[in-house]
Amino acid sequence: MRQTFFNFKKQKILANRRGFTLVELLVVVAIGAIILIALTRFERDIYYLNSVQSSSLLSAGDAQNILNTMVKELRSATPGSDGSYPIVTTGTSTFTFFSDNNGDGVSEKITYTLVGTTLFKSVVAPTGIPLSYPNATGTVFTLASNVRNARNVNVFDYFDSNYTGTSSPLAQPVTASNVRLVRITLVLNTNPNLPVAPVTYTSQVSLRNLKNNL
Repeated sequence: MRQTFFNFKKQKILANRRGFTLVELLVVVAIGAIILIALTRFERDIYYLNSVQSSSLLSAGDAQNILNTMVKELRSATPGSDGSYPIVTTGTSTFTFFSDNNGDGVSEKITYTLVGTTLFKSVVAPTGIPLSYPNATGTVFTLASNVRNARNVNVFDYFDSNYTGTSSPLAQPVTASNVRLVRITLVLNTNPNLPVAPVTYTSQVSLRNLKNNL
């Protein structure tokens, strides 16, 4: 009888141990699943934040390179090799002027224009004797395909010799001979699939060869 009692008690203890081990295993599995989910979400968030940061850095780099090139060429605007006035077109989203952008001693006809969300640059080299610009299109480059300027945000604004730093730009249509300073504004968003607000980049440049009191 006593042996039977001890056997029953031993079986009960073993049963309790087996039940505790199973519960413990389930708890460990649950904790492991929670940790795995947390790590997965953490890695996803890190990847997302890196994507956002990379997008912002790329946008800033693009803007700086584009603006630096535009400012350099505009500052050196000069009469065309055929004797044309330095400035040809003064639109809100397109600007055409002459500048020796490659240092070959002759002036190329350069056009910056925004079509939709894409900013293009066209370069026409003079040819013939005497030099002229028969090629209306020239070589076209895509500078940016992520420009998000709103309707009321011009890519190009123009100012005359009365510009004081706070005055309003010249009203369209702008007379080319009145222009002494150009303000460039680009609103860029390199990845519209990410909820990153477009960033506005702006620069202004006085046309050195037309400069009087600016």
